[in-house]
Amino acid sequence: MEIQYWSWISISIATLLTCYFIVLRMLNGWYYDFKLRNKDYPLPPGHMGWPLVGNLLVFLKHFLSGHPDTFITNLILKYGQTGIYKTHLYGNPSIIVCEPEMCRRVLNDDLNFKLGYPKSIKELIKCRPMVDVTDAEHRHFRRLITPPFVGHKALAVYLERLEDIVVNSLEELSSMKHPIELLKEMKKVSFKAIVHIFMGSSNQYITTKIGSSFTDLYNGMFSIPINAPGFTFHKALKARKKLVKIVQPVVDERRVMMKKGEEIGDKKDLMDILLEVTDENGRKLEDEDIIDLLIGLLFAGHESTATGLMWSIIYLTQNPHVWKKAKEEQEEILRTRPASEKKLNLNEIKQMVYLSQVINEMLRCANIAFSFFREATTDLNINGYLIPKGWRVLVWTRAIHMDSKYYPNPEEFDPSRWNGYTAKAGTFMPFGAGSRLCPGGDLVKLEISIFLHYFLLNYRLEQINPECPITNLPVSKPKDNCLAKVVKIS
Repeated sequence: MEIQYWSWISISIATLLTCYFIVLRMLNGWYYDFKLRNKDYPLPPGHMGWPLVGNLLVFLKHFLSGHPDTFITNLILKYGQTGIYKTHLYGNPSIIVCEPEMCRRVLNDDLNFKLGYPKSIKELIKCRPMVDVTDAEHRHFRRLITPPFVGHKALAVYLERLEDIVVNSLEELSSMKHPIELLKEMKKVSFKAIVHIFMGSSNQYITTKIGSSFTDLYNGMFSIPINAPGFTFHKALKARKKLVKIVQPVVDERRVMMKKGEEIGDKKDLMDILLEVTDENGRKLEDEDIIDLLIGLLFAGHESTATGLMWSIIYLTQNPHVWKKAKEEQEEILRTRPASEKKLNLNEIKQMVYLSQVINEMLRCANIAFSFFREATTDLNINGYLIPKGWRVLVWTRAIHMDSKYYPNPEEFDPSRWNGYTAKAGTFMPFGAGSRLCPGGDLVKLEISIFLHYFLLNYRLEQINPECPITNLPVSKPKDNCLAKVVKIS
């Protein structure tokens, strides 16, 4: 009798706890359903997760496990292929859109959507002149600062310097006797390049002072925004303060040079433009705005390029038939080059048709930015569902890039799928869309093309842990940062 009594007690407690957790998990959804009960349209299907934390723990579980696509797959399996779902991530009620037409609509609608990145990103990557301004001011400012790195013609002037950086870096990497973390080394390469383009060759010395600051900043991007010792966000904020102290003297020095009329170089770089630019009311930028912009652009430019370089090399190494075809294209470029020419030129870059397909496929598979973040500025109806004012909207491009409807066998790295193929609008958006389209897309592709040209011709990669697990936060990468040796081919 006593055993039965305690068994009954245990079952009762287990049942009560189960009911308690079920009710607790439903509270978030009930709260928002009640709050928005008088709206004309229903919220999209989905689940709001636990109170306070929402679905963040589930999101982290999938992205840190190396299987990020299961987060969306589970929504589709449970709620159907509506292409729009409700959730709660990074402290905000959110709507996920992962259907091409809806994604394009959100990214192109500046009237009803503004930038809506998590608090951690907004605190770490401050860019008031590009973010906290009206749409008209943003367009005006963007037109003024983007000419140095938009289009191959604009970037052709940097080609020789970029080539030197690549050649010297590869020679240095191949001379190392011990394995290197490829991602870290690619960050050094891309940072040297981006500093040259944005701040001029005279400021290359800052690359030695930066250290791991940008890596610490990057790690804090999607962290919980708790500014206390021991937390990733706290470390990221300290890294940002260090970066400000490094960049400030460079801005000061350039400002003095311009006042004295001293020659800075044969062309203006981005820093010159920022020091001269005025807003629509004729006001020049404050130093704080200039430094924020430089840090933001340096950060975005070198992190995305470095990740793209790493994945391009990994995918080529893991697919020998792709490597062979890409190398043959580069060898053909050398064969047809006049004997008097020793350097790459813009026309040769344009001849790299297959390599361009390799880069497109890398951008599709690696999904360097898994989502673009917006915030609804008013209540909206999309496909019969409500997007409430103030809710974050996640344009989940990763789900589109990995959708078999648009890319058969999406897990397969297949550059040939781009042969004569033009992606349907909204199905390929590695750099976003609309007025906030990343202006550095051409720069990223140019840098990767130059690097792969020399790598394919003269080097190979030997991964130490080719089966190393993948993590996807804050970006997709092997957990060992691709520990490998760069071997020069004799």
